[in-house]
Amino acid sequence: MVQRKSLSLVIALLVFCAGHLWAGDTATFVDLGFSPDEKVYVFAQHGVEALTLRPWADLAVVDVSRNDFIPGGRVSFTHSQPVGPGQDGSGALYRILSQNTTLTARYGINFLQQGQPLYISPERAEQAPIEFRDFQTGATYRASLTQQSEGSGNNLLSSFHIILEKTGPGIAKQSYIVGSPQLRRRLITSYDIRKVIRTPQDGALIFVIETRKPNDRGFDIRYMVETIKLD
Repeated sequence: MVQRKSLSLVIALLVFCAGHLWAGDTATFVDLGFSPDEKVYVFAQHGVEALTLRPWADLAVVDVSRNDFIPGGRVSFTHSQPVGPGQDGSGALYRILSQNTTLTARYGINFLQQGQPLYISPERAEQAPIEFRDFQTGATYRASLTQQSEGSGNNLLSSFHIILEKTGPGIAKQSYIVGSPQLRRRLITSYDIRKVIRTPQDGALIFVIETRKPNDRGFDIRYMVETIKLD
């Protein structure tokens, strides 16, 4: 009887987890590092499509001062076959990296020269202001994300920006706008700051933003970055 109840519990948990897996697919964010002059930042994300189980990966090369992709700096790959049992789809990431070595080499990207994390959120902040400190410089930051949306369903358009305030000992209060509030994106229901990275030397900040896009079963989670070169 105990074994039968345990087996029933295991089956129930598997069904419960499967339902959540099919609710949408969640990307994994990968910090790939900077160019030697810290003017170029590279990141990737990868995952498995919830409906088809096909692994996919995106590679992005960003001009930090312009807060934009370099020309040809966005590459995507989706495998034609679903993942096998026990696989996590990370092979798509390795595939896209191996096939774009020329792109990363062009800017001398050093995978070991990653940024210093100043803020990491294990949970969504629900757009509440966040605060973090750079112990190397003594600066303290407060970041408030504001989102604007219009329309609904397939006509939903949204945008966001971040108000960043910088203070600290001997530092006059400074305010910045991070992001592109005039850029409206289709079908994204929410934005959230999940990580803030400082460049190793010149102090530029990389905001890692989680986005949620609805599908028939829930939400697909993807990542983007917003960069700002501070004074």
